[in-house]
Amino acid sequence: MGSWFQGLRKTRERFSGALKGLFAAPQPDEATAEELADRLVMADVPLRLVQSLSRELHAAASRRESLTATFRRVLVEALGQNTAPDWAALPAPTVALLVGINGSGKTTTAAKLAHLALRAGRKPLLGAADTFRAAGSHQLKLWADKIGCESVVGATGGDAAAVAYDAIDAALARQCDVVLVDTAGRMHTKEPLMRELQKVRAAMDKRLPGAPHHTWVVLDAMLGQNAVIQARQFHEMTPLTGAIVTKLDGSSKAGFLFAVRQELDLPILYAGLGEGADDLVPFEPGSFVDALLDLDESK
Repeated sequence: MGSWFQGLRKTRERFSGALKGLFAAPQPDEATAEELADRLVMADVPLRLVQSLSRELHAAASRRESLTATFRRVLVEALGQNTAPDWAALPAPTVALLVGINGSGKTTTAAKLAHLALRAGRKPLLGAADTFRAAGSHQLKLWADKIGCESVVGATGGDAAAVAYDAIDAALARQCDVVLVDTAGRMHTKEPLMRELQKVRAAMDKRLPGAPHHTWVVLDAMLGQNAVIQARQFHEMTPLTGAIVTKLDGSSKAGFLFAVRQELDLPILYAGLGEGADDLVPFEPGSFVDALLDLDESK
């Protein structure tokens, strides 16, 4: 399983030098603080949060709080509450819809979520509503077979809404209690494709009133702030209930997660710290910030 410290190495390297210089001083040096602010912005930490950090650091002395403690406190508070699903406690059936752009990692994420549900003693079903790519449906079917769960796969070029409907129908017939529906990657700027998501949601609700119970956007951490723009567009078209971040271990822009939390008010549920089935881990603000600040004692 990937570690937070290793997963955030590339982002941490962007500002580690300035950070060490700041923490080594009894009072924040103006030049070092400015350099750190610039580097944080380069790592896609929102400017508003960087400005807040600067104010808090200058006030740290009057509170007799160390600069390290101030930095950590402000960042952890900025991330707020983020609670991953308790798979064992989810009502049956629970239906989750996964959305995102091409290449964000939705299909692999769907499989990893099914793996988590299986480990919690649930019986998941994977629905491959990505009818644009034959490879996408085939990949999900291979994952389902590998981890040992049920699946429903749509024909290439078929109606994605019909596949979503059939996935819930099959889950009810087979007594599956968790349904994870993967959708085709679509650019957030293509309105017809975005509107198709509304059709998918309507079909799911028709078969099981109230479905989908969760709609999670899968974001590629390599894109940084651009991922926030994408999430905002998806949120406007289909209400999101959470975000899942992939490829965090390959990104130097992990600071964008603060914008996801603050600007969109979306809980961050999971983060991908590697390629393995067990490398999708519940998002932990404290662990995330400690790894950013090089406070991981186990490194």
